[in-house]
Amino acid sequence: MLGKIGISVLGLLIASPCWAQEPMSSLPEDDSKSVIRIGGFYSNSNSSMDVTNPILGNDFEIDFEQDLKLEESQFLPFFEVFYHFNDKHSLYIDWKQLHRNADVQQITTPFQVNLDDQIYDIQLGAKIKTTLNIDIARIGYGYNFLQGNNYNLGLSLGLHAMFIETGFEGNIGACIDGGSLDTCGATPTNQMVEESVTAPLPDIGVYGDYEFMPGFRFTAHAQYFYIKLDDLKGNLVDIRAGVEAEITENWHMTAAFNYYEVDVDYVHKATQSDLHVANYNLHYSFIGPMLSVSYHF
Repeated sequence: MLGKIGISVLGLLIASPCWAQEPMSSLPEDDSKSVIRIGGFYSNSNSSMDVTNPILGNDFEIDFEQDLKLEESQFLPFFEVFYHFNDKHSLYIDWKQLHRNADVQQITTPFQVNLDDQIYDIQLGAKIKTTLNIDIARIGYGYNFLQGNNYNLGLSLGLHAMFIETGFEGNIGACIDGGSLDTCGATPTNQMVEESVTAPLPDIGVYGDYEFMPGFRFTAHAQYFYIKLDDLKGNLVDIRAGVEAEITENWHMTAAFNYYEVDVDYVHKATQSDLHVANYNLHYSFIGPMLSVSYHF
């Protein structure tokens, strides 16, 4: 989607200085430090998309978990790297993946959807396979503006880049230019129809960590941003809090809880200009625990 309006800032990803869980004050001045972290999170997802009822003509939200049977809970991987180049400044990059698909033997709520500037019709009783793949990558910068013997507080600035693939395959009709909503189902398509979106959302945030006992540190971050650009608008909320334990000097383990929410709204310019179908508006959120191990060097 965003790729279609000329924004290809993908490789960008975000900032999440919450990863600044190693006490900055313990680093020698001007001494660099790197951390690699891998882990998984148990995602309890809630996702929906705006579509149009072909019978009533009104827009409504279709729920991917309830209506299209995508799995609601999954254990999924994530990967993070961050680099402290002195006691106040750091760079961050991370990635997480949420891929799901499901088959529905009989659609109980018919709908029409606008994908890749084309309107498609999914009728009552249709058998379809749904795909919703989301990859979230982030890159950014963190600055510790307040430090003490056992705590740090900082500001972050970066970018979330979301790579979203929404697809349907099965008994689907393609609406042709000049037709009506009633005749969309009469032109079947036997291929998978999909929309691939790249949604880069800048973010600002705060983060901090506090060593409440030797070898144990509480860490947290909160990030938010809203953007409106040409035919795209979106917003995100990213909150995480957890505890990091020092197993050895180099190996640490972290248990945390993460809440993430994003809305992406894109105004399509479908060729069927005489038909009204809801814009591509995807809402996604997940909440759940995370467990990871990190190597500090």
